[in-house]
Amino acid sequence: MDIYYPEHMVKGQKYPVVIFFFGGGWKTGRKGKFRPHAKHFSKKGLISVLADYRVESRHKTSPFESLKDAKSAIRFLRLNAEKFHIDPDKIIASGGSAGGHLAAATATIEKYNDSKDDLNISAKPNALVLFNPVIDNGPGGYGFKRIGSEYHDFSPLHNIQKGAPPTIIFLGTKDHLIPVETVRYYKKVMERVGSRCDLYLYEGQPHGFFNYKHTEYYNKTVEKADEFLSSLGYIKS
Repeated sequence: MDIYYPEHMVKGQKYPVVIFFFGGGWKTGRKGKFRPHAKHFSKKGLISVLADYRVESRHKTSPFESLKDAKSAIRFLRLNAEKFHIDPDKIIASGGSAGGHLAAATATIEKYNDSKDDLNISAKPNALVLFNPVIDNGPGGYGFKRIGSEYHDFSPLHNIQKGAPPTIIFLGTKDHLIPVETVRYYKKVMERVGSRCDLYLYEGQPHGFFNYKHTEYYNKTVEKADEFLSSLGYIKS
């Protein structure tokens, strides 16, 4: 993990934390992908964490190991909350594409826990900030050929329960991997179980439109994320 702290921290105070999971189809990617986001939110008063996890290209692993690692990362932050000055009840999970899946799955999926983890420590975040996330792994969804029949236990869309954390989702309307209909249905199901789900669609934008190199949409999505987290009381308005 790379950890970015707010510049002016108050001794003895606990801070909300946002943990980022990079994209890459659970096959590739590096934790530095969200470094600009991490630096931005640390300036806003959050502790920001860039988490690594196992991927196929580097570790010869499956998406299931990726999810185990994401859950372990959140448990690690909660277990060491005092050491890292973290408020364990204000953990925000974030990510893009497959990393967005991991963030959403830590909140919705019960299975796929590392055997060395203390399962008495919750891996569920308190809020989600999702950038064109993979949320449907069922037939017709992303990754189904690799997930197969286990999608029932692995796909966030198929496991939304009452108590799911407040969520914000960003998606371009020309995303070739994530259909607009999918995120609209995710929002509908979230609201049916009584959970907040803000959805922002960006006309004509493709997959990955939110990355730092796309300055206009990086700024637009980060601004909306700021507003969302401010409404939850995690950062100052």
